[in-house]
Amino acid sequence: MHMPLKAISALLSYPTADLQAAKDELNDALQQGNLLPADTIADLAKLVDEIASGDLYDLQETYVALFDRSRTLSLNLFEHVHGESRDRGPAMVDLVENYRAAGFEPASTELPDHLPVLLEFLALRPIEEARDILADTAHILDALQTRLNRRESIYAPVFGALVHIAGTRAEPAAVAELLSIKDDNPDDLEALDAVWEESEVTFAPDPNAGCPQVRDMLASMDTPRNAPPRAAE
Repeated sequence: MHMPLKAISALLSYPTADLQAAKDELNDALQQGNLLPADTIADLAKLVDEIASGDLYDLQETYVALFDRSRTLSLNLFEHVHGESRDRGPAMVDLVENYRAAGFEPASTELPDHLPVLLEFLALRPIEEARDILADTAHILDALQTRLNRRESIYAPVFGALVHIAGTRAEPAAVAELLSIKDDNPDDLEALDAVWEESEVTFAPDPNAGCPQVRDMLASMDTPRNAPPRAAE
């Protein structure tokens, strides 16, 4: 298992008392496997410290304001690719099938494109496969880091760490396209309600649906399927 990916998955999850208590385990996991340089580990250690020492309710409020009430900071990756498009449902079905074909059954109430869920999966896969899939999402990760840096958020270094593991630079034009979307104001609840009013996502297979970025991401996951069954914790 690639422990830094496992640790980053935890850091991007909703803060809990268990996560706060796991400070030492998280710091140890980030240093394993030589996937991250010392300066990146140091930046992530600051986030670990903030989570471990912070007031849990404040941490949860911050997390919800960032990732649940801001569409432009959503951790559901297909939100940044498909938005309201009905293509999102079939892409989600394909992603679930790729998880299951590799012996991974997500034990989570989150959508399959939720970044912490994907990182749980990638932590169990060969490192080159993990890097290829992260590279396909590099423009999303780069845009998320930029938006979080603007807000001086403690979470910003996480996305830089993932881009580093991917070992590639995002296409500037793709990043610029994502950043051209105006940042949500998490305090404007009426506007947020209007933004989130969208057509129902239909989880029905459609072989003609999707876009090249999603197809590339799914194709990267189409590898020999001999891994034993695993479930996300």
